[in-house]
Amino acid sequence: MNNSTSLARVMVRQIIEAGITDVVVSPGSRNAPLSLAFFAASKRGLIKLHMRIDERTAAFFALGIIKATGRPVPIVCTSGTAVANYHPAVLEASHTNAPLLVLTADRPAILRKTGANQTTEQARIYGKAVRYFADIDGPVFPMDLPFDSLRNGPVHLNVQFDEPMLPDDSDQWLDEIKVSAKAFETRTKPTTLKSDANRGVLVIGHDRGGLSVESVRKFARELGWPIIAEDPLTFADAVAHAAIFLTSAQIRAALIPQTVIVIGRTTLSRSINTFLKLAPTQIVIDPRMATVDSDRHADKRFMQIPELNTKKASPEWSEQWEKYADRAAKSIDALTGFSEAVISREVAANLPEGSTLFVSSSRPIRDLEGFAAPRSGVTTHANRGLAGIDGNISTALGIASASKQTFAVLGDLSFLHDLTGLIHREDINCCFIVINNDGGGIFSTLPQRGVDGFESVFGTPHGLDPAAIAGAMGISASTISSTDELKKVLKSAVKGISIVVANVASRDENADSLKAIYESMNSI
Repeated sequence: MNNSTSLARVMVRQIIEAGITDVVVSPGSRNAPLSLAFFAASKRGLIKLHMRIDERTAAFFALGIIKATGRPVPIVCTSGTAVANYHPAVLEASHTNAPLLVLTADRPAILRKTGANQTTEQARIYGKAVRYFADIDGPVFPMDLPFDSLRNGPVHLNVQFDEPMLPDDSDQWLDEIKVSAKAFETRTKPTTLKSDANRGVLVIGHDRGGLSVESVRKFARELGWPIIAEDPLTFADAVAHAAIFLTSAQIRAALIPQTVIVIGRTTLSRSINTFLKLAPTQIVIDPRMATVDSDRHADKRFMQIPELNTKKASPEWSEQWEKYADRAAKSIDALTGFSEAVISREVAANLPEGSTLFVSSSRPIRDLEGFAAPRSGVTTHANRGLAGIDGNISTALGIASASKQTFAVLGDLSFLHDLTGLIHREDINCCFIVINNDGGGIFSTLPQRGVDGFESVFGTPHGLDPAAIAGAMGISASTISSTDELKKVLKSAVKGISIVVANVASRDENADSLKAIYESMNSI
C-alpha cells in the first residue's frame, strides 16, 4: 500500500473512532487519499459524507453542522487557493471556539518555492486563528490526531501527499474501526461569583459565549435578575424589547443598575452597549477570554459559568423593567404594514414549536432582537463570531442538514453573497426568507447615511430579483408582500429548500421608521 493511502486511512480511522459523524469534502486531486478514504467509510455507514464544490461554502456548511450537533466536523480540500477559501470560516470558528478540523492536502514540502503547480506556503496560513497546527509529512505515520485542541476551537492539519495517491481495492481497514466517542467540552474548576447587588441585570449575548442554552438558563433562574437577551427566542423570561426602549436616554437613566453580568459578547445594539457603560460594576462570563478575547476588560472575569453567592433582584427593580417592556410592546404591537420590523415581529411569533431558526448578520438579527417577543420552543443560531454576511446560506444549510425543520432569515446582500451555497445534491429541509430592500439597509441607519457617494459605496443597489435567481438554480422560489402571506409560509411544512422573497419598503423609509420608533420611546 502506498504511503499517502496509509496516512489517509489512519487519519480517517481516528476521526471516526473519536465519534465524529460528518465530514465535508471538496473535490480535488491532491486530497484524493483522504476523499477516497472518507468515501469508503461513508459507504459502510461509518460517517456521513457531504460534498461541496466551493471550499468557502463547504467550510461554512461544516460550521452549521457544528452548531446543530455540537460535534467537531472535518473539512477536506486540495492544495493552493482552495486552502485560502477556508479562511473566512476558520476565523468565524476561531471567534466562537467552534471545533472545526481543517484538513488541507499539500504537495511534498520539497516542491515549495520551486515553481511547482498549485503549490504555495500553506503552513500556518491561518495564523493565530487555529488552536493547533501541524505540517504532516506523508511517510510519518501512524500519528495521534490532536482532538484535545478541538475543545477550544479550530485545528489545522496540512497533510503532504506524494504520488501515488490512489488506494488498493482492500477495505479490510474499515472492519477494524471501533467507535468510542470523545467528549469535546472544556473541563474547568468551579468558581464562585459574589455580589450584594439587588438592582442587577443579566445580559446574554446572542451566542452565549459558546455556553450551552440549558446551563445559561439554569444560571439565570438561580440569579433572579432581569434578563436582556440578544436572542429573545431562546430565553422566554427575558425582558421584551430592551434594545428598543433603552434607546431612550431617560429610560437608561431610570434603570442604571448596580451591577451587570454579561455572558458572551454584546454585538447587536448600541443602546445595550451604551446602557452597559452606566453600570459601576461589570462582570463578564465568556470562555473566549482564554483564547481570542484575552484582553477583555471587566471588574470580574470568568471563563465558565460560576456558582452563585448573590441576592435576588428586589421586586420594585423587576417591576420597573417590566413596566417599560410592556409599554414598548404596545407600540410594537401597533405597527402595521409590511416593514422589516413587522416581519421580524411576525416571524418570531409564528415560528412553529420545535423548529430551528438561522438569522443572518446585519439588519435581520438586530430586528429580531428588538421586535421579537420572548418565547421558547425554537432553536436559534447565527454567525456572531465575526458577524460577517458571508457564508450565511451555507451555515443555515449545515444546520438544516442536522435538524428536522429549519427557517433562515437573510438580507438580500447576505443571500447574493453566498449563492454557491445553493449548489448541492442533499436532502435538506430549509425555508429561506429573504428580506429584499435592494442593497445594504443597515448603512441607512448609521451616521454615513446621506454622505456624498452613499449609494455607490454603502447602499450598493443591485437591482436583482432573488426569486428569479433561485428559480434559475432550480430552487423553489416565491415572493410575498403581506403579513398574511408570511404567516402562511411559516405555518406550512418545510420540505426541501425554498426561497421566499419579502420585498419591503426602501432602505430610507425603513431607517426613518426605525428612527420614529426610537423617538417614541422618549415619551414613555
